[in-house]
Amino acid sequence: MKSLVAMCSGLMFGMGLMLGGMTDPAKVIGFLDLAGRWDPSLAFVMGGALCVTLPTFQLLKAKSRPMFETRFFLPTRQDVDGALLGGAALFGIGWGIAGLCPGPAVANLAFGSPQVLAFVGAMVAGMWLRDRFETRPHAGSGVQAAPT
Repeated sequence: MKSLVAMCSGLMFGMGLMLGGMTDPAKVIGFLDLAGRWDPSLAFVMGGALCVTLPTFQLLKAKSRPMFETRFFLPTRQDVDGALLGGAALFGIGWGIAGLCPGPAVANLAFGSPQVLAFVGAMVAGMWLRDRFETRPHAGSGVQAAPT
């Protein structure tokens, strides 16, 4: 049941990205082009997502455990380090150049575009390299089970 819920959630997320225009690199680049021909329409998509997410998180905080898991897994780290800043910079540069970020890129795989395949391949290679050369132990990732 847990896998079915995860698959349905992923499909709904992908459909939402497509319907909202987040999978269209030209639209995303237009949104990021503040000094040129700015297209503010994606701000409404992001605002709508926040309007759903924020109240949902407040409701979930009142629960003792998730529906399909034994406990919540929440980030515990609150510091800002070089890895976080470097990762955020790489994310922003990649988003601005390609007009894609990880979620929309995975949703775009359904269309088989060579550019998207190259983007996802580079993204997977980057994740592999980060895991391969990470100096901190993975246990210190900053994600722990929330107290119940």
